[in-house]
Amino acid sequence: MGGAAAAGAALVAGRPEEASARAAEGPWAVELFTSQGCSSCPPADAFLGRLAKRSDIVALSFHVDYWDYIGWKDPFASRESTERQRSYARALKQRYVYTPEMVVDGIGHDTGREPGPIKALLAKAQTLSPRRATPELSRTVGGPLTIKLAAFALDGGPADVTLAVYDRRNNTAVANGENQGRTLENFNIVRHFELVSRWNGSPASWTIAADRIQAAQGVAVLVQHAGCGPMIGCNKLEPAYSG
Repeated sequence: MGGAAAAGAALVAGRPEEASARAAEGPWAVELFTSQGCSSCPPADAFLGRLAKRSDIVALSFHVDYWDYIGWKDPFASRESTERQRSYARALKQRYVYTPEMVVDGIGHDTGREPGPIKALLAKAQTLSPRRATPELSRTVGGPLTIKLAAFALDGGPADVTLAVYDRRNNTAVANGENQGRTLENFNIVRHFELVSRWNGSPASWTIAADRIQAAQGVAVLVQHAGCGPMIGCNKLEPAYSG
């Protein structure tokens, strides 16, 4: 994870794809901070898998590394995921970080072990941000990823435009730790996350080189107030989901 604006993604599916959404339709972002070393996480992982099937949700799973010491090293964990969670903790004035934690559109958090609180946060997000700076994403066979943003009146300073590249689904047999003996299923696992640009609300576009994403992976672009503030737009491109 981490990186510069020119680092990029490659074609996700075997045909040209486009994704764009009208402002009133979202999508809305749900970010799960999880670990395969945490016995409380599988219900939230499963719920994220259900959210990932919705066209109006950009669902991402960030695997943190601070539980790796208790007997199982999560193969998808990274320091960058942990730092993103800590940035949210500062922005949302949390006293500590925890897993599982779902952050909804950058405005609030809950464990994600039960759907009710997350649905309530999604409803709140739709009320707080009815007009969205939804990025238009497109790419052609073998070509680069193009990100476009129309003019948008930003309140409260500039926004960060970030790119996430993720695996749609992985199964892992866990040999040690709190989940020893279980086969865990994880969804939309972020494998690369980078800042594309700091955006001032003017019409803009970025072309991302087509050399960093595998055919079965998805990409998402998040637009949010700098410093892990509230989300003002997001979108995704991904291959057909067969689960």
